[in-house]
Amino acid sequence: MTMRARQKDRLRTNPALSTRRLKLGTFQTNLDSGCVMSDLDGRLDITWPNTVTLAKLADEMEFEALVPVARWMGWGGKLNPQGPGFETYTWAAGISASTAKSGVVSTSHITINHPIIAAKQSAAIDHISDGRFILNVVTGWVQPEIEMFNQPFLSHEERYACAEEWLAIIKRLWTEDESFDHEGRFFKIKKGYLAPKPIQYPYPAIMNAGASELGRHYAVKHCDLVFTVIRTGGFDECRAHVQAYHTLAREQYGRDIKVWTLVNIVQGETEAEARAFYDDYVHKRGDWEAAKNMVEIFSLETNKRNVPPERIKPLQEAFIQGWGGLPVVGTREQVVDRLIMLSKAGLDGVLVAFPRYEEGMRDFRDKTYPLLKQAGLRDFL
Repeated sequence: MTMRARQKDRLRTNPALSTRRLKLGTFQTNLDSGCVMSDLDGRLDITWPNTVTLAKLADEMEFEALVPVARWMGWGGKLNPQGPGFETYTWAAGISASTAKSGVVSTSHITINHPIIAAKQSAAIDHISDGRFILNVVTGWVQPEIEMFNQPFLSHEERYACAEEWLAIIKRLWTEDESFDHEGRFFKIKKGYLAPKPIQYPYPAIMNAGASELGRHYAVKHCDLVFTVIRTGGFDECRAHVQAYHTLAREQYGRDIKVWTLVNIVQGETEAEARAFYDDYVHKRGDWEAAKNMVEIFSLETNKRNVPPERIKPLQEAFIQGWGGLPVVGTREQVVDRLIMLSKAGLDGVLVAFPRYEEGMRDFRDKTYPLLKQAGLRDFL
């Protein structure tokens, strides 16, 4: 591969690949209600000015990754949370034009987005952002959404086989000058070609959230950023969880990766105040019916069997409070202490969500972010 005149080393242009001790990002700010399933006043109302406001707040703090979620329908219930929302490629293009420092992500379903179109859209956004684009590859686990497009819902194994082929085509389009034919199991292409190439050399950063055995191998083999869910706040468990990804990447594929997770921050002047607010918006105002619908689809996909009864309510609560992210509840000092712990456990980046997203981001910027900087978490290594 030869670097073209307009291309730049992605290590220099893409903040998500920087050496900052703890990188930060936002999650699901392209969807109504953000990350919560609750009848909470002040939750994200998904208008374009609102989502741009959140992006600019993140950009002001030099967040490294603004991650949207590709959602095509909501979860029903009383509120249909995450139903209304912006498609992620057009969202990423607009957000790229509205920011100057943050990495901007588009989330792409492999069976819905044809690789030629995905490659072309990604390259365009990489130009708009001047090399800050990240492609988040998802195989698609919500069967009703895939069927909405009249596409077959592939088995778990078939989806990852498709993802291998899909990403291989995209990388060829991003890097090869000559047109090419492709005759594969899932895609057939005649004279595939793309110009201009992306700004980032050799190609844009890639993210994936594979959690199954197949998913973990796919993520560490092909992607630069690996997103994972941390289900416990314990240091030893967290460190072992993160280290397992790094070990797999190095020993099986000779690669270095960056591991990210999601935290839902509920901060108050006192821990009691924060916990009372959590109890109100989750236990008293949560959309438990929507969460039940989501858990049923999730359990069928991950286990091919029903979730044990004793696990249903904890899973519902996890998604109501902050889309399954690790809840961090307490004072600003406690929030910073927990982020320090996650960094020491080996996490490279943390996507932060707030029940009232804009209010939370402003409070984080004014009162919590300075403490993070004082703790050295935003230093470059």
